Amino acid sequence: MTTTAAGTTRRARIRALFFLISAALILTPPHASAQKRKPRTAPKPAAASSSKTITVATEPNAVVWLDEVRRGAADEQGQLELKTVPPTRHSLRVRAAGFGERVVQLLPTQRGRVEVKLAPTTDEAELAFQRAEEAREKATAESRKSAVELYRRALTLRPRYPAAHVGLARALSELGEFEAALEQIEEARRDRAIYPEASAVEGRILHSSGDDAAALGSYARAIREARGFQPEAHTGTGVILQERGDYAGAAAAFRKAVAQLSDTEPVLYQLLGEALEKQEKYKEAVAAYEKYLALAPQGKLAPAIESIIDQLRKQAAEQESPPPSE
Repeated sequence: MTTTAAGTTRRARIRALFFLISAALILTPPHASAQKRKPRTAPKPAAASSSKTITVATEPNAVVWLDEVRRGAADEQGQLELKTVPPTRHSLRVRAAGFGERVVQLLPTQRGRVEVKLAPTTDEAELAFQRAEEAREKATAESRKSAVELYRRALTLRPRYPAAHVGLARALSELGEFEAALEQIEEARRDRAIYPEASAVEGRILHSSGDDAAALGSYARAIREARGFQPEAHTGTGVILQERGDYAGAAAAFRKAVAQLSDTEPVLYQLLGEALEKQEKYKEAVAAYEKYLALAPQGKLAPAIESIIDQLRKQAAEQESPPPSE
C-alpha cells in the first residue's frame, strides 16, 4: 500500500496530539491554556443536573487525581475545586512532595469541602519516586534520563512498586527504548495483575513502536480492566482508528474520552472535530472545534481552528442548501 505525503503528515500530527494528551492526563492541570483570548460562544454539553462540586483541602501544590485522572494541583492555600463530579463513588488520590501519598473514597452523597490530610514521609523509595515524577514532568531528554535513574532507585529500594514500574515504562518509551519499556509493564503486572494504567501505557508503547494491532488489544484490555473508565485508552484507540481512516470509530472513542475527562483536555475536541469533519458532519465538527476554543482560547491550535470553523460553516451551509431545480 502506498502512503502519501499528506497521509503521513496527518498521522504524524494525530500522533503528536495524542502524546500531548497522554502527558496531560498525568502531568498538567486542566484548562492550563485557557486565559485571555475571548472565546467564541460554544454549545454547552448536556451535563447531568445532579453533578456536584468538590473542593479538596490538602497541602499546597499537591497533585490531585479523581478516578486516576489528574485533575490539577492545589493552590498555595492547598485548595483545588473539582467541578462536574458525577454523584457516584469515586477514588481521590493526593500526592505532595515530601508527604506520603493518600487515597480516599468519595461517597455518592459527598459534596463541598473534602479535607485530605497528608503525613510527612521519610520513605526513601517514595521520595525517589516523587523526584522521578517531577523530573519526567519537565519533558526534556535530560530530565527523562534523570527520571529513569530515579525510578530505578525507587525500585531498588522497594522492588514491589508497580507505580514506579509504570512511570519507568513511560520514561523509557519517551526516550525511544520500547523493549525496555514493555519489560517494565510486565514487571508492574507481576505486582498488580489488574492494572488499567499499565495496559493503557502498554498500548501507547506498542503504537509508538508501530504495532497498532497489539496496541488496540492493550487499549481494549485497559478499558476492560477499568470497567469502561479509561480515557487514555479511549483516546489511544481513537488515534489509531483515525490514522486508519475509520473516522466514525475514532469519533466514538474520542467522545468517550471527552465524557470521562469532564472537559479537562481541550485537544480532544480538536481530534473529535477532525474525525467529524472527515465524515462531512460539518455542523458537528464546528461544535467540537468551538468547544476547543471555549476551553483553550489561547491554545496553540486556536488560530488554525478559527480558520477551519469559518470554512466549515460555509460547507455546512452548502450541504444544507437544496439542489438547484432543473
